[in-house]
Amino acid sequence: MLAERVVVLGGGFAGLETAFQLAAMVKPSRLHLTVVSDRDRFLYRPGLVALPFGAAEAPLHVPLSQALDLHGIKRRLACVENIDTDRRVVHTNRLAPVHYDHLVIATGAQAHPHRVPGLAEHAVAISSPGQLHQLGERFQWVAHNAGHGRPQQVLFVVPPNTAWPGPAYEIALMLDTWLRRREVRHQVGITFATAERTFGEHLGEGLHHILAGEFATRGIAGRTGLAVTEIAEVHTGFDDGTKVQHDLVVGVPPVAAAMWHDGMPADGRGFLTCRPADRSVLGQDGVYAPGDAGDFPVKQAFLAVTQARAVATAIASRILGRPAGTEYEPTALCVLDTVDKGILVEAPLTAEGLVRVDHDHVLTGPAWRAVKHAIGRYVPMRYRHGRPALPRTGDGLLTAARRLLGPIGR
Repeated sequence: MLAERVVVLGGGFAGLETAFQLAAMVKPSRLHLTVVSDRDRFLYRPGLVALPFGAAEAPLHVPLSQALDLHGIKRRLACVENIDTDRRVVHTNRLAPVHYDHLVIATGAQAHPHRVPGLAEHAVAISSPGQLHQLGERFQWVAHNAGHGRPQQVLFVVPPNTAWPGPAYEIALMLDTWLRRREVRHQVGITFATAERTFGEHLGEGLHHILAGEFATRGIAGRTGLAVTEIAEVHTGFDDGTKVQHDLVVGVPPVAAAMWHDGMPADGRGFLTCRPADRSVLGQDGVYAPGDAGDFPVKQAFLAVTQARAVATAIASRILGRPAGTEYEPTALCVLDTVDKGILVEAPLTAEGLVRVDHDHVLTGPAWRAVKHAIGRYVPMRYRHGRPALPRTGDGLLTAARRLLGPIGR
C-alpha cells in the first residue's frame, strides 16, 4: 500500500503540531510527510513579551531540521508561490513542485502596520523579536527620563482587526511593575486604548473585569471602544475626536493572512473559510487550514495547537479508514504575565469565536506565572525532540484549570 503524501505549509504552532501529531498517529509506512517553511527555526511567540524587560531570545528559537529528521519528516526550506488544487501540487521558489494527497495550510497571519496611519512611522509595533528588543530600548529611555524628573506618557493602542491583543495587555502590566521596581512609576503615565468593546473581548467578561481592576489598581488609564485613526509624533487621534499626548506609542498592528490563495474561499482579509468540525477548507478536498491561516476569529497559540490536533486526527482517520471521531470544540486557554503574578484565562468558544455565556473563568496569582514559564520551557523542548506540544499534559492542564475554577463559577 502506497504511503499517503501529506504536505504541511508553515513551521509555526499549527504546522509543527499537525506534523508531529500525524507522525505519532500514523506508521511511517503509511505516511510520507513533508513540511514546507521559509524559515529553518520555530519561534515560540508567547515568550516574546519578556524581551523588552531583559529576557533572552535564544531559548525561544527551535531548529527545525533535527526535530523533523527524528521522525523521518521531510523538510523543504522554500517560499510557497501558489497552490494548484486541481493537480494537488504546491509550487515554491524551488524548481521541484511538491505533490500532495492531503494539504495543511498553516502559513499564519502577517502584520500590516500601514493600515493605521502613522503606526509604522511613530509607534513601536509588537509583532517581531526585533520590534520587542527596540521596545526594550525605548522603555529604558522612558525610565531614564523619568528618573531625571522628566514626566513621560506611554500609550498602548489596539486597533480593529488585530489577531490577538493579549501581548499588549501583558506588556502594559509588566511595564507598570518594571517601572515601580525602578521607583519611577509616579513619573510615567500609562494609557491603554483599545477598539475592543471590553478589555480582552474575545476571552469573555471575566477577563474584562480582572483587567479593568488591574488597570484601576495600577493607575493605568484604560479606554475601550476607541479606534485609532492616526498616530502622529506627539499625539494619537481616535474616532471619537479625542487626542492623547504621548512620548512613546506601543501598537498592535492589524493583520491579514500571510498568503492569499486564489480559488479558495476566504474572508476579506484572506483567512481561509473552514468547516468548524475539522478546519477543512470549504469546497477543497483534502485541504485544511488550522491556526492563524484559517477564518477562526480568535488567533492564539493554544487554539492553533488544538486546531492542529483536530486536523491531524481528521487526516489520520482518512489514511487509516477510521471514523472521524468527535468534532473540534474550541477553547482558548492562556496565562497573561504581569511580572508579579499570572492571570489564567479559560474560555470555551462557539464556532463563531464567541465566548460561551457564563463559561469563561479567570484565576490570578504567582502560581499561574510559574505555570506560564514552565510551559514556555516545556513546549520548545517538546518541539526540539519532534513531539507534539503537551499531548497529555495540555489536556491535563485544561482539566485541572476547570476543576480549580469550577467552585468559583460566575
